[in-house]
Amino acid sequence: MKSGWALSLVLFVAGPVGAQSLLDRPPNLTGGWVAGSGTLQFNFVHRFERSDPPERKISNTPSFLMAIGLPMRTMVGFTYATNSALSPRYPNEWEFLARMAVFSELEGAPLDLSVQAGYNLSAEGFDAEISAAKVLGPVRLMAAGRSLSDPFASGRELGAAGGVAIRLSRYLALGGDLATVFDRPAGRLEEAAWSAGLQVAIPNTPHTLSLHATNANTATLQGMSRGGANTRFGFEFTVPVTLARYFGSPRSSRPDSSAPPGSLAPRLPGSLTVRATMKNLAFIPRRIEIEAGTTVAWKNDDPLDHTVIAVDKSFDSGLIRSGATWHRTFTRPGTYEITCTPHPFMKVTVVVKPAP
Repeated sequence: MKSGWALSLVLFVAGPVGAQSLLDRPPNLTGGWVAGSGTLQFNFVHRFERSDPPERKISNTPSFLMAIGLPMRTMVGFTYATNSALSPRYPNEWEFLARMAVFSELEGAPLDLSVQAGYNLSAEGFDAEISAAKVLGPVRLMAAGRSLSDPFASGRELGAAGGVAIRLSRYLALGGDLATVFDRPAGRLEEAAWSAGLQVAIPNTPHTLSLHATNANTATLQGMSRGGANTRFGFEFTVPVTLARYFGSPRSSRPDSSAPPGSLAPRLPGSLTVRATMKNLAFIPRRIEIEAGTTVAWKNDDPLDHTVIAVDKSFDSGLIRSGATWHRTFTRPGTYEITCTPHPFMKVTVVVKPAP
C-alpha cells in the first residue's frame, strides 16, 4: 500500500535545468537544482563514522539518488539509503521524490525558487520542501522550509535549513549548512544537522565531487534534517547521463537573418547567420544546412568547456568556455563533419550548399 502511494505520486508528477554542479550548493541542501530535460542524474553519497572505544568500529552509509529530468524544469526519481537511522530494524530507506524549479535567476527572476514533494517509506509519510537561493557575486545563499512526517510518532514536524556556497575558483567552492526540526520532543537523541565541505568540479567533464564532514545520516529530506552525536566524513559524486546522446534523431537548422546587428562576429556582406548551441553534452542541432557565406554561431550552454573542430582538421575553435560563443563563416560548399575534442561522442554535420 505504501509503495503504491509512492508510485502514484511519481506517475502523477511525471504526467503533467543543466546538469547539477555541487559547486552551487553545500552537502545537505538541494539548492533547488533539477536535472536538464532528458538527463538521467545519478548521485552517490557515501559517509563513514567510527564508534567509541574500545570497538572503534567503522560504519558506512551509502545513499543513491537516481532521477530523470523532464520538460518544464521538472525532475522525478528516488533516493535509496542502505543504512538509515530512521529504521534500526529495517535499515534501508527509500524516498520517492518530484522536484520543480519554479523560476531561476538565469531567466531573469530575482532569485531561484523550487519545490519538492515526496514519500518516505521508512517515515511512512509525505515530505515537502520549498527552497530559495540568491547569488551575490561568488556567494550563493540558500534557505529552505520543510514539512516532514514524524518517523517516531504520528503527526508532522516543521523544519528549516540554511546554507552557503562560496566559489573560490572555476573548479573549487566551499559549502556549509545547518538544518533543524522544530519542537523536537524531549529525550529524543537527535540534534540539528550540519555539514561543511570542499566542492570540486572535474575539468572537462560534467562530474563534480564533494569532500565533506557532517552529522547527518542520509541524503533524503528526512536524513538531511536530523543530526546525530557522531561526525561522519564522506563524499558525494555526480554522474549526469545525457539520453539525447543515445536516442533521438538529428534536427536541422536553416539560416536566420534576424540576428541583431553586432551581436555576432563579422561576416561576409549580405550573409546570413545560424544560431546553434552546445548543451547537455550535445550539439544542438546535430545537422545544419546552410548556403555558402553563412556564419554559424555556436554558444556553449554547458558548465564545461567544449571545442568545435573539423574531423579533417581544417579548423579548430580551441576551448570554448561556458557561456562563450564561437563563430565560423562557411565560404566553400561541401559537407563538414565536426566534433568536440574533450567529448568525441559530440558530433554535428554542416552541409554547405552553393549560394544562388
